[in-house]
Amino acid sequence: MDAHAIEWRVEPGLAPYPETLAAMEARAEAIREGTAPELVWLVEHPPLYTAGTSAAPAELTAPDRFPVFVAGRGGRYTYHGPGQRVGYVMLDLAARGRDVRRYVHSLERWLIATLARLGTPARTAEGRIGIWTDDPGGREAKIGAIGVRVRRWVTFHGFSVNVAPDLAHFSGIVPCGLADYAVTSLAAMGTATTLQGFDAVLEQGFRAFLAELSVGSATA
Repeated sequence: MDAHAIEWRVEPGLAPYPETLAAMEARAEAIREGTAPELVWLVEHPPLYTAGTSAAPAELTAPDRFPVFVAGRGGRYTYHGPGQRVGYVMLDLAARGRDVRRYVHSLERWLIATLARLGTPARTAEGRIGIWTDDPGGREAKIGAIGVRVRRWVTFHGFSVNVAPDLAHFSGIVPCGLADYAVTSLAAMGTATTLQGFDAVLEQGFRAFLAELSVGSATA
């Protein structure tokens, strides 16, 4: 499918989470019904924590610090806030091979390729969700999170990448349940870019992401 048929939207300002979640779920349903095009929606949220379906209460260590929302995605607790790019990816897997594992792996590779183009080597880690790198101190650190949901073969939720957030804000949770690992950002890695700069590089790799995702669709 042509990437031009997919809407690419960058939301201005800080998007309130409850309204964003409702709009995303409504759009996913409209995609399933064939009344709206697929969508990649890039947003920035005010400081908040979200709880995925596997979130453990003990991992919310500062429950009064920021608002906490039940997200409905997979995963555990995560942080969203200014300086972090959140991408909500709404695609119809019924037309793209109906392979959720391929979708997640393609999403990971898209983000890794984007970070590489920005000069930050990144990777996945066996047994751990998300995107990882080595921080300037040589510690393995998480730079991006992935939490997806698929309903009637339409994807929603998606990813977050730390461009230049306040990393101290992650201290109110055990990010994704991984207490033994650091969290980092492009800014902390010495990569000088803006959200707009990150978006431009992300969009450069979008066609390759779609092509990889659709490899199995012809035989599905």
